[in-house]
Amino acid sequence: MEAIGLLVTLEARAGKEADAEAFLKSAQALALNEKATLKWYAFKIGPRKFGIFDTFANEAGRNAHLTGEIAKALGARASELFAVSPQVEKVEILANTPLKG
Repeated sequence: MEAIGLLVTLEARAGKEADAEAFLKSAQALALNEKATLKWYAFKIGPRKFGIFDTFANEAGRNAHLTGEIAKALGARASELFAVSPQVEKVEILANTPLKG
C-alpha cells in the first residue's frame, strides 16, 4: 500500500534542458530495480523545470530509495545539470486511485 512518498523538484541549468530530461528518462531503469519503490514518475513542469514523484509503503523503503542508485546518480550530476540543488519533500499519501483499464 502506498503510504508515503517523495516529491522532488529540479530546475535545469540554461542550455542543459535536454540533458536533464534525458537523465530523468534514463533513471526509469534504476527505479524498476528498486524493490521498495512502488511507483516512480519523472515529469516536466515547464521548459527548465522538472520533477520526480515516487511512493513507498514505509519509511524503510523511502530511506532505501534516498540512498539508492537514483540518488547516487542524481548527486553525481546535480551540479552539472541543475541550477539549484534538488528540492526534496517527504509527503504522506492521503488517497489514491487504482490504475484504470
